[in-house]
Amino acid sequence: MPPLSASARSRLPDSAFAYIDSTGARRLPINDAVHVRNALARFEQVGFEDDAARLRARDRVLRAAKRFGIVPLGFFDGQLRKEREATASRASTRSWPRGTVTFLLADIEGSTRLLQRLGDAYAGMLRDVRTLLRTSVRAAGGHEVDARADEYFAAFADAGAALDAAVAIQHGLAERSWPHGEKVCVRIGVHTGRPTLADNGYVGIAVHTAARICSAGHGGQILASSFAIAALTRPNDGIRFRGLGEYELPSLQEPLALFQIEASGLRRRFPQLRTTAR
Repeated sequence: MPPLSASARSRLPDSAFAYIDSTGARRLPINDAVHVRNALARFEQVGFEDDAARLRARDRVLRAAKRFGIVPLGFFDGQLRKEREATASRASTRSWPRGTVTFLLADIEGSTRLLQRLGDAYAGMLRDVRTLLRTSVRAAGGHEVDARADEYFAAFADAGAALDAAVAIQHGLAERSWPHGEKVCVRIGVHTGRPTLADNGYVGIAVHTAARICSAGHGGQILASSFAIAALTRPNDGIRFRGLGEYELPSLQEPLALFQIEASGLRRRFPQLRTTAR
């Protein structure tokens, strides 16, 4: 499709565009049949400012398609698929814990270097790590919140269950044999707080705190905040807590007391945390 020249575009009225954002930028021209087909094909590539703007633009594209006698079957299929995915996502979040929640965030230490060394074998390694993480979290009664690249994020209604899952993850990783004899190490941060659960996931400082705790640790290490320890309602057999002191974590206003979670078979000695002691 030949693109509209700047002069031709400027001569079109606002009604010839499906979407005009708050700055006045005009997107998705629908001035003729060719451009309507293009708007239908590119609709999901546009970053709309909000859902209301998206719905208005969709209605304008569909009205234009009807005016030019275009039956947008593929467009409808795509819209229905997105709505089904959104509905499924909302349904899954309904089962996630509310109120006081304990977060577990894990990531692979040195993932870039691992990728460089493993090459094509990295994808299989990452798949196996995620499977182990998911199995351990589910066995402990946790809920997967997100998994992207080398990070994994889960939520628990019970702080003790989160620690059980963290220990199971480290045991499982240590027992595995990895491609090319590599040692795959995951660092884990555990924190308890009271986040807000929105349709698209958890929101609040507790989420950021869990991520900062994870980033402060080293591969093979489990770090937990004093809030997670205080939230324990039962003894965790075989798990010990070593106080590490208070630390300044990036972007957090107050220092946080951190504990190292220890259990039989897990590594105990690590370098200094990757953050500043108070």
